[in-house]
Amino acid sequence: MELRQLNYFVKVAETLNFSEASRILCITQSTLSQQIKQLEQEMGARLFIRNSHCVELTESGIELLPYARKTIQDSQICFEKMNDLRELLTGTLNIGVTYSFSPILTETLLDFMKIYPGVKLNIFYKPVLELMSMLRGREVDFVLAFKPSQGLEDIESHSLFQNYLAAIVRSDHQLASKAKVSLDDLRNYDLALPSRGLQARSYFDAVNALRGFKMRIRIELNEVNILLKLIGCSDLVSILAEATTHNVKGIKAIPLDIEPNEMIGCVHTLRDSYHKRSMCEFVRMLSESAAIRERVNAWL
Repeated sequence: MELRQLNYFVKVAETLNFSEASRILCITQSTLSQQIKQLEQEMGARLFIRNSHCVELTESGIELLPYARKTIQDSQICFEKMNDLRELLTGTLNIGVTYSFSPILTETLLDFMKIYPGVKLNIFYKPVLELMSMLRGREVDFVLAFKPSQGLEDIESHSLFQNYLAAIVRSDHQLASKAKVSLDDLRNYDLALPSRGLQARSYFDAVNALRGFKMRIRIELNEVNILLKLIGCSDLVSILAEATTHNVKGIKAIPLDIEPNEMIGCVHTLRDSYHKRSMCEFVRMLSESAAIRERVNAWL
């Protein structure tokens, strides 16, 4: 039995399609079928039921799948540890990022790439629930997101900074002169909100649900950069974490007058997992960046 064969088996089990799996693995379908057949011979059991309509896992295949995944993950961890023991910052670093973290990440990304040209960075921007699923599947090494309202048993959250939910408006908007904005104030304006499922939106919806106010929501979208551009050239009001506005000109973030109003920016990792040296170095650089220091100092 070879790791390569287990990897092929897992990919077919995930796609339930030999053609799709071979495309993802960049091998021919005949090669994939041959390797799966060899694995089945070595295991002494049929792993897939194949016919002209579909592919299904057998009972033996279902039993093997979690062990195959763990074996592949353990082999990757072994490889990463050996790389780190050679004191080489090389390889690939996969980072999951929520849309709100995008503006405060740019400085660290540029600095890291200059200092460690041997490390390839893969950045995934998605809603927090999708990113946590990717973290559990070890598709990303860590996630940058605000702390969930409820703790996750298999996830460790390490605080980077404290932040707050804010009304985001154009610099010369009627609300821009206020020290705080109430939910009652917001009822008088057209809102441009992040899509449902994004953390700032979930927090806002939970708070507003307690008050029962009916808001004038004109547009919802999951691309924060476009959302901020809309705010900068209109009278629309958005609701986002203050950190989202980092280095964005022509707009202002005004704290929402709600209690509590605290969003904790965190690095999320899989509990008891191995942390690559490249990950530790990236997180160190991020924690020392101007964007993070600015937010830390604001709460001192």
